[in-house]
Amino acid sequence: MTVTIVGSQLGDEGKGALVDLWGGDADVVVRYQGGDNAGHTVVEDGTEYKLSLVPSGAVRDKIGVLGNGCVVNPETLFDEMDALRERGLDPDVRVAKRAHVILPYHRRLDGIEEEAKADSGVKVGTTGRGIGPTYEDKAGRRGIRIGDLLDDEILRDRLEYVVPQKRAIVEDVYGLEAGEELDVDALHDQYSEYGRRLAEEGMLVDSGDFLYHRREAGDNVMFEGAQGTLIDIDHGNYPYVTSSNPTAGGAAVGSGVGPTVVGRGEVVGIVKAYLSRVGEGPLPTELDGDEQEEELAEFIREKGGEFGTVTGRPRRIGWLDIPMLRHASRRSGFTGIAVNHVDVLAGLDELKVGHAYELDGEEVRTIPSTTDEWARCEPVLKEFEPWPEVDWTEVAEQGYEAIPEAARDYLDYLSEQVDAPVYAVGVGPDREQSVELANPFEGQ
Repeated sequence: MTVTIVGSQLGDEGKGALVDLWGGDADVVVRYQGGDNAGHTVVEDGTEYKLSLVPSGAVRDKIGVLGNGCVVNPETLFDEMDALRERGLDPDVRVAKRAHVILPYHRRLDGIEEEAKADSGVKVGTTGRGIGPTYEDKAGRRGIRIGDLLDDEILRDRLEYVVPQKRAIVEDVYGLEAGEELDVDALHDQYSEYGRRLAEEGMLVDSGDFLYHRREAGDNVMFEGAQGTLIDIDHGNYPYVTSSNPTAGGAAVGSGVGPTVVGRGEVVGIVKAYLSRVGEGPLPTELDGDEQEEELAEFIREKGGEFGTVTGRPRRIGWLDIPMLRHASRRSGFTGIAVNHVDVLAGLDELKVGHAYELDGEEVRTIPSTTDEWARCEPVLKEFEPWPEVDWTEVAEQGYEAIPEAARDYLDYLSEQVDAPVYAVGVGPDREQSVELANPFEGQ
């Protein structure tokens, strides 16, 4: 059985909490795209674990796989694993030999290029982790893959080919001084050592074959998407996107399993009960119009802890955007949804959602294809009855019927709009604060 977890908005939907909730029934948890630009927070018994590269299933002692669609910074990977071990966990992480390696020059170029884009007015707001430049090298057939770290001669050949190109960009195009991040010998020594450690710890796999054999043995597999649908390189609001495919189709390509494997399983869209975003780009339902809206946004931001897990940047806040959710459901084929942060909206004086858009005098019900059109959209707002603040721990213990009626009406509306049932409702950050209506592993 397979379950694919997909972010239905702009990232930060709380995917890690659902991976953790249902991860107990998974044997293997697979990251299929992205790198250490992801920020997944898992809370267990009041203890918070912030992960950016290690799959969230590590907190439940599951096998984690970084698939071929990922870009891997070995330094981040080992730092995270060592930190988890210091906290008493024993993460079992496998890394696809076909995954591409983030090198120091990727991070340097990421920062340089983002500054250049800011000067031209098209700043994207990247995390600066080198994700985009690594995927650029992958597409340009000049990347270095995890498997290349195992052979000193091959690694040196790869570095001697690509490093002079990167040095020329830094020095000749941008007029900056190249540092140790463009020293072939230093890079070779550092990354060949990473290769030795990966091999010594038995972490290297062909992810497609590894997952085939695990499934043949009867294992349950969970695919953990990073980021969200609206920053998908193909289906997001380009150019304010990540460099990979967080949508469900990416699970097949980025892990080496067939599309029929993913398609026969469950695809669960994770929804935050309001909207947040780190970085640039349109946000039609953003709360930024007047002082009252800005105060409301700040209240939600503080109550919901809306600061980037990776960057620490305050997130932009908006009402829930239903055209965005319709778009996400259609792109990934949601079989169910989980709605998080319902507790954060408790006690508001007013509650709205963006039910549709108005674009050039016409009502549209999903995201326009171009970002320029999306930026011109005005939200058609629908009002809902706010729900009161309650004891959410008690609600989680008692179940769905204990959720305030107004909140259940809100959830019913969301389910209807995306044409998928609600599988879980998050009313707090801890695993025990998720109200489960259905376990996707039991519904196949």
